[in-house]
Amino acid sequence: MFRYDRAVLDRYPAVHAGIVRASGLTNGPTPPELLQRYRTAQKEVAERLAATPPAGLPSIAAWRRAFAAFGAKPTQYRSAAEALLRRLAKQGDIPSINALVDLGNLVSIRYALPVAVVDLAGIDGDITVRFATGTERFTDLGAADPVAPEPGEVVFVDRAGVACARRWCWRQSAQSATREPTTDALVVVEGLHDGAERDVAAAREEIVALLGEFQPQATLAARALP
Repeated sequence: MFRYDRAVLDRYPAVHAGIVRASGLTNGPTPPELLQRYRTAQKEVAERLAATPPAGLPSIAAWRRAFAAFGAKPTQYRSAAEALLRRLAKQGDIPSINALVDLGNLVSIRYALPVAVVDLAGIDGDITVRFATGTERFTDLGAADPVAPEPGEVVFVDRAGVACARRWCWRQSAQSATREPTTDALVVVEGLHDGAERDVAAAREEIVALLGEFQPQATLAARALP
């Protein structure tokens, strides 16, 4: 259900992804034990950020270089992982949203890697990571009308040409965001830095473990890409 276009792999040969398909989920408010772990992780990561700011982390620096390479200013458009870490460093906490989002964010801040949790009910067919042509449609969270991505930026696109993520891991679409009714999701963790294969594999394993513990009724399937 998820693949990289050849042109993206040729331009970014260091990319590694961990994919988890989860079916039979029950989303909603984050259970107390998971919320406590999330808050503990936030505290631990915030302490590390006091010594090394997000921009100094190898995984974040690699995403900055990738964004710059397709024309997105790294200081204007930040990877989802950097945005979370910067918020944590500045404000000291990240608010709880729902069980699936919090689970993804917990793993994202711990490994400094972007983690997308995609509601498959809003996706038509497989997701391809490719360079945008400018004909795709993207609806931002809270927006009424879709816009077209800029040609050349990296996007997640479904079979219908709808972009479920812009600027690679900058922002997800309204259709792909997980909500309380979400029952079927694709969790994607990606890295581009030296050591990404190892770090992405560890993050994927933690996602599987957390889903297995807090969503025991769900059916899980995991794999590595490319």
